[in-house]
Amino acid sequence: MNLPLQLPDGPDILLVEDTASMRTIYESHLRRAGYRTVSAGTAAEGLEMFRVHPISVVLLDLMLPDRDGLDLLLDLLQMRPETSVVVVAAERSIDRTVTAIRRGALDYLVKPVTESRLMEAVEAARRAANLAHPPHSAAARAPLPDFIGQSAPMHEVYDRIRAAARSMAPVCICGESGTGKELAALAIHRLSERAQGPFITLDCGAIPPDRLESELFGHRRGAFVGALSDRPGAAELADGGTLFLDEVGELHPTLQPRLLRFLQSGLVHPLGAEAARRVNLRIVSASTLPLAEAVTTGQLREDLFYRLQVVGLQMPPLRRRGDDIVPLAESFLARFAAIEGRRFTRISPEAMTLLRAYPWPGNVRELSNVLRAVTVLHEGEELTAAMLPAELARPAPAASGAGRTTVPDLSGLTLAEVERAAIEAALARNDGAVQRAAADLGVAPSTLYRKLESWRTD
Repeated sequence: MNLPLQLPDGPDILLVEDTASMRTIYESHLRRAGYRTVSAGTAAEGLEMFRVHPISVVLLDLMLPDRDGLDLLLDLLQMRPETSVVVVAAERSIDRTVTAIRRGALDYLVKPVTESRLMEAVEAARRAANLAHPPHSAAARAPLPDFIGQSAPMHEVYDRIRAAARSMAPVCICGESGTGKELAALAIHRLSERAQGPFITLDCGAIPPDRLESELFGHRRGAFVGALSDRPGAAELADGGTLFLDEVGELHPTLQPRLLRFLQSGLVHPLGAEAARRVNLRIVSASTLPLAEAVTTGQLREDLFYRLQVVGLQMPPLRRRGDDIVPLAESFLARFAAIEGRRFTRISPEAMTLLRAYPWPGNVRELSNVLRAVTVLHEGEELTAAMLPAELARPAPAASGAGRTTVPDLSGLTLAEVERAAIEAALARNDGAVQRAAADLGVAPSTLYRKLESWRTD
């Protein structure tokens, strides 16, 4: 266990809990670890103690006798925004916990709270408070490593990533295919207290349903036909770091209850194992489809949604980042020219105009692919308009599907046949490019790859 940071005399942790026995238990755990605490049984007492003492961490029960804990949370953060607040709530109050995180709480604890979970949350909160800096500083407005762009939508992303990195709360990143969701997840990990731990990715949409449970939780030798040795799952591999669940909205319904239990307990039970083991990790997920929409359509359990999307992050499509297109293109050109041994150093004004005008349904990934193709197929110091693909000079279908005016006659077709016709039409419109066809249809590329594979095996 890490020792608390050395602080001036006086309490540094405020406990606001109306149940005296719980206050006693929390104080005992924290003082045994060397922390200095002060406690309050009501919101009024807690607010007064917060004013008087240089508190850096607050452990706040959301159910108080004289006032709503959510309102007290806002007052505390308005007085000292750098304070790290960890909220405590009952299992049935998960929706209030989500609200607390969105209002600025750093982390949350669900009753009953174990000593290990309490200390983990408080230690992380104390370090976050020590590292906190004013949000208006120059460092807070600079682009993050590996990101390119100074547009207003991207500055909102940078701010959100920095805020999320301070917390242990689950984050869900939504956005169209190719917008950089995994890059954002990796940035959250690298800026967090878990940066030295592993970053493990599991693509929920690309793994067959019968293998998902084993991929997530692992298995022991002999657990099923073909299990020739013990194999850890993604959850075990991510212990001490971050587990990134890509395309979590496509998680098969049969596995959703298992994932929910894991998120509630922190226990991993590999297939064929006699006992479960506890892991310490942070969950970051991503989805092309907004998770709230997945709940509405029945693809995702509502209780799992609340567990996954405590903090939400929306990645903007490239068409909303107009000021960033040319800097991104210049960066890709320099990188791929070096890789391919080409002499490209600049982009012509005419080519820049085409790049800015194109709607980029495949987003940053499509822009990267276009620049890579140009450096492979052409030579010279300047990238000209003539070197760009022909589709950049004509309107392309937007990801939302705007502009479609004709609907074919679907009478007599089964639902599966309609789906196949729509996918094949999207692929034809996009010259067989799966990434762009997926963006056109508003689904994840992994969905199309699975459909295509199933048709090949039919």
